[in-house]
Amino acid sequence: MTPLPDRTVILALAGTIALVFALVFWTVRLQPTPQAPMLWREAPAPVRAGGTTL
Repeated sequence: MTPLPDRTVILALAGTIALVFALVFWTVRLQPTPQAPMLWREAPAPVRAGGTTL
């Protein structure tokens, strides 16, 4: 069995790298935007003089 020509190996490596890059780019682009964390609309609990909350 004869070894592969250099051109074939280089083209196969370039094609593999391009395919991996395309898959990563496609996967990242299809990710939905993350949901914003829930923010409480209530004011924080008042603090007593001793440092405890009501």
